[in-house]
Amino acid sequence: MKHNFKNLNIWKLAIELVNDTYILTDAFPKNEEFGLKSQLRRCSVSVASNIAEGSSRSSNKDFNRFLEISLGSLYELQTQ
Repeated sequence: MKHNFKNLNIWKLAIELVNDTYILTDAFPKNEEFGLKSQLRRCSVSVASNIAEGSSRSSNKDFNRFLEISLGSLYELQTQ
């Protein structure tokens, strides 16, 4: 079953996380441009991207797999 990701609250929250991450990391020092700053941004974008990509899958099993990948990106973000 395909989902319209733009209607999913979890995707909307992930987009807020991306925006918050970009705002927070703007204050990082210049020497973190290609280090922690970049990694945090990529993690947050990955969360929303995997939700969107998973929503295109034809089965809930596939969709759930992408949600698990998103969760992994959230754990990575939390760790960093």
